Formats: sequence, structure tokens, C-alpha cells
Amino acid sequence: MKKYLLILCFFLLGKAVLFAQTSDDAFKKPLKEVIADVEKQFDVKIRYPEELVAGRMITYAGWRFRAGNLEKTLTNILSSQDLTFAPDGDKRYKIQAFQYHLKTVEEGKQQLEYLASLYSNQVEWEKRKDELKACMLSALHLSPLPAKPASQPIRTPVRKMDGYTVENIAFEVLPGVYINGSLYKPTKIKGKIPVILNPDGHWGGHRFRPDAQIRCAMQARMGAMAVSFDLFAWGESLLQFKPEDHRKSLAQTVQVLSGMRILDYLLSLKEADKNRVAITGGSGGGSQTMMTTAIDDRITLSVPVVMLSSYHSGGCPCESGMGAHLCGGGTNNVEIAAMAAPRPQLVISDGKDWTQNVPKNEFPFLQRVYGFYGKQDMVKNVHLPEEGHDYGLSKRLVLYEFLAQYLGLNINAVKDQNGKIDESKVTIEKESDMYVFGEKGERLPANAIKGYEALQKLIEQK
Repeated sequence: MKKYLLILCFFLLGKAVLFAQTSDDAFKKPLKEVIADVEKQFDVKIRYPEELVAGRMITYAGWRFRAGNLEKTLTNILSSQDLTFAPDGDKRYKIQAFQYHLKTVEEGKQQLEYLASLYSNQVEWEKRKDELKACMLSALHLSPLPAKPASQPIRTPVRKMDGYTVENIAFEVLPGVYINGSLYKPTKIKGKIPVILNPDGHWGGHRFRPDAQIRCAMQARMGAMAVSFDLFAWGESLLQFKPEDHRKSLAQTVQVLSGMRILDYLLSLKEADKNRVAITGGSGGGSQTMMTTAIDDRITLSVPVVMLSSYHSGGCPCESGMGAHLCGGGTNNVEIAAMAAPRPQLVISDGKDWTQNVPKNEFPFLQRVYGFYGKQDMVKNVHLPEEGHDYGLSKRLVLYEFLAQYLGLNINAVKDQNGKIDESKVTIEKESDMYVFGEKGERLPANAIKGYEALQKLIEQK
């Protein structure tokens, strides 16, 4: 009997020890306390929004520490909470929500190496491209495309400038969803002329800012029709949606569809040359440039600016919120840009953002894909190592040269007597002069929907 009691005691004791070893409660601590422990052990300062850490608990907290390895420790702690961290100065870090759109530079390189292993010739690449395109259209809810509204664009009177005209224009891209823009044309039009889309990027002033006006006016003075247009829930789109709606996933669908719908209209004009169609945008507009070119074969030339990166997919859901980058087992903006091959493409990069490694990491990948067609000379990179994240003068100058070369535009029309490109003849208009629907939205059409929920219902009913 004593023997059986002894065995029972050992059995119960074993279960108690096992429970202590596997119970989350034994090593659970509030995240704020764990962060304080990290600061003390590694002699660093870590900042965070209070609402991001309040009430969070870390299981097996002490077991997540790695002696002498701060970043591995933070990764182990924060990954369980869908949080991440970033350097914030000397011996300082900040905690933030998981940045789904970001990888490390090394992870970006590794993904490019993996993607390159999937195809070694044009046939294999074309198969991959077809699969990506079909998946992207599906991810964006653009397969099949929504029915096109029967309405014609809403246009304001034409304003005559030096060598070009400009008018305000609104496109109904979905029933009751309007995207507004500015349409620039040469003063004199003879025969067919190129069409150039200029999607806006994430810079203050929207399409009304001077550099956006200058870029499109110069394209018109060279002999093309050019249109700049608002991001979703930016600019005049705020008459229908709230600013926070811009950072919701369907913004990406509306923005890509906007470019396609605007192109539908422009190519219907008698003066439009369907064989010379370009798109260029910077930052978020660069994301649109790459994605639209990848899925719309009507685009014959593309110029993504300060956006191409293997480790950055766009920091806004309007660029990556619909999961198109998950297609094909995972892709990135470099492979998406490669889908433009063998059409002419100019990549403009700089040294002070996520495009800083383009010459050594991303551009060789593009050259390889263009090489499948024997067209390596059709993709170019202008890298400006001392510059930052903008669509500034030096970037516009190389754009004009590229457009003139491949679209047959008259670059001499924008040069001064010394042979230098001169932007001084462009008129910078007031923002209010560029509105389609009036300063207070008084001319917004009666059928215009209001709010993100209405947009969701519209997409679901497609």
C-alpha cells in the first residue's frame, strides 16, 4: 500500500512540476515592465505611444532576452504583439505597429535572388508575368473590371497659357465616385499626340503644388496631353471621403482604377495617339506608376520616381493594402516594375530614401528581365545620391529628356536661347483656380456618394 501511495505522490508531483514549467502565468509580465527591463539591461532608451503598449502582456518574458543582442531581444518580445521597432537616434529606439510593407535591405536582396531563380528566359518570365497580372487584378477587385459609368467627364472652361492650355476635369470612376484632375494640352495640336498620366504622390499641396503644375505644363509645351489627378481621399476627393479613408485598403483599388478610367477617356479623344502612352509619378504616385503599367498593356512608357525598392512596398494601404504584393507566392515592387518589359522605363532614384540601393540591388534585376527580350537598353536608371525624396528639378529634367527621346516630343520647345531647359514660362495657378467643384464643393454632383462604407458597398455589389 505504501508503495502505491509513494508512486501516486511522485505522479502528482510530476504533474505539478510540468504545470509550472508550461504555465504562461509563471513568466508573464506587462509589456511596459519588459521594456523597462530591456532599457536597463542594454542601456538604451525606448519610446512608444502609450496606447500601443497599454494592457499588453508578454508570456515567457525573461526567456525572450538574448544576452548581448538587443535587436534579437526586441524582435522576440515585440513580434508576439504584432509590434516592431526602429532606431531613433544614438542608443534610442521607438516601438511601432508592425510595418508589413517593410523588409530589411538584406531581406529585399534575398527575395530578389529567389525571384530571379524562378525564370531564366522570356518564356518562363512571360508565364510568371501572366500569373502575377491575373492575381493582381483579382486582389484589387478589378477582375472583372467594374462597369464603366456612362457619364462624361465634368470640365471647366479652358485657360490659355504660354504654349499650353489647362482645364479642371472630374472623372466618375465608379458610380458616384469622382476623381478630379487637371488636363494640360499644347496650344496648337496637329495630328495625333502622346498621352501622359501623372498620378499624384504623398506630398503636401496635392496636385495643386508648383512642381506638379510645372511637370504637366512642360509636357504639354513639348507636345503631349498630360493629366494630373488626385489621390483617393486627397484634394477634392475630400468632398466625398474623410482624410483617414486614404489609409484604408480600397484606396489602392480606387487609385489604380482611376488611372485606367482616365486613360479610357483620354484615348477616346481624336487627337490621342494610342501608341504613345506614358505614366509617371513620384512616391505614392510612383507606386501607381509601377502597378498601372504592370496590369494595363496600353501604357507604352513608364517613369517611376523615388519609389522602386526591393524592401519597401509603400508605406500606405493605398499602395499595398489590397495584398497584390502577396501574389505569386510573394512579389515586390522590383518584379512589378519588371512587368513593364520590354517597354521603355526610366527609374529615378536618390540617396536619402529606400531607393538608395537601386544601382546595385534593384536595377540589375530589371536589366536581367529586359535582357530576356534583348532590350536591356530600354530600361535606364538615373541615380541622384545627394538628393532626397521629391520630384524636384533635376528629376524633372531627366524626365523631359526621356519623354522626348521615346515619345518623339519637341524638347527644343522648352529650351532657352542657351539650349537649357527652361521652366520659367509655366504659370503657377492658385489652388482655388484648379477646383472642379468650387471652393466649398457647391458643384459636387447630386449622385456623389459620401463615406467609406458607401464605397465598400459599391465594390461588393460589383
